[in-house]
Amino acid sequence: MQPLRPYILPIAILLGLLLHRWCAAFAFLVPYVIFAILLLTFNAVELKRLRISWIDVWLMLFQVLVSTLLYIVIRLLSANTVLAEGAMMVVLCPVASSVAVVACMLGAKRETVTAYTIIGNLMVAIVAPIIFTLIGNHPERSMLSSMLIMLGKIAATLALPFALSLVLQLWLPRISHLIARAAPAAFYLWALALLFTLGQTIDFIFLHGQGNWSTIAWLAALSLLLCIAQFAAGRRIGRHYGDIISGGQLLGQKNSAMGIWMAGTFLSPLSSVALAFYSIYQNIFNAWQIAQHSKKKKE
Repeated sequence: MQPLRPYILPIAILLGLLLHRWCAAFAFLVPYVIFAILLLTFNAVELKRLRISWIDVWLMLFQVLVSTLLYIVIRLLSANTVLAEGAMMVVLCPVASSVAVVACMLGAKRETVTAYTIIGNLMVAIVAPIIFTLIGNHPERSMLSSMLIMLGKIAATLALPFALSLVLQLWLPRISHLIARAAPAAFYLWALALLFTLGQTIDFIFLHGQGNWSTIAWLAALSLLLCIAQFAAGRRIGRHYGDIISGGQLLGQKNSAMGIWMAGTFLSPLSSVALAFYSIYQNIFNAWQIAQHSKKKKE
């Protein structure tokens, strides 16, 4: 299967685009696939040794400050709430739970990626409700209730595999080691999750696009610019700490499904289209990175 790796991601993207209605019907399986991916990933790292580092601090500051600034600037310049919320969510959206699959394949430090997967998601679950409350789109929903809803959503896919992996490492190390040996399978599980997620994303764009094509075009363009900017900024931050790949992937690779849900639940539903386009852009870029990495390894 190793020689096929560079082609699996482009195939998943293409099938997701062409068979979006069929793939969207299987999107309910994605949380279970992500659970399996995280179980494999977490068992490949000694979880009790994970620590918050300065790269985590700078990545969190970037997400919070830049997302807030973008919202304020766009509202002042255009008064377009949907565009402002879309831009904010593209940056504030938590890091993808499966980020380690691509990042480690490209040479990132597994410990750095795993730590920020946990820390970054928890940070967004705490900070996002505060920002949403200040924006005031849903005054009937309190900050605390929003926070609890988001923490519950994150716990279902992140906390459970983390807790299970920690228990296995502490009390059943042989089983943990066996699971860790199967970690390369996470890539193929991720490709399957991507197939279903992209299908759902494309279907989402078609459903919400009717009569809003001008706004959607702006959201698509802004999403592309922010995708490029975040991968570049993340790599720049990572360079200072000797891990360029981790920085780029942790800031650039987003949990778009989570972001779409957040925007649809707490903001203007149309703003979530920005995350839908971002999902396409980031995965095209990831496919290119994997192809380039495989090419270099052959040389």
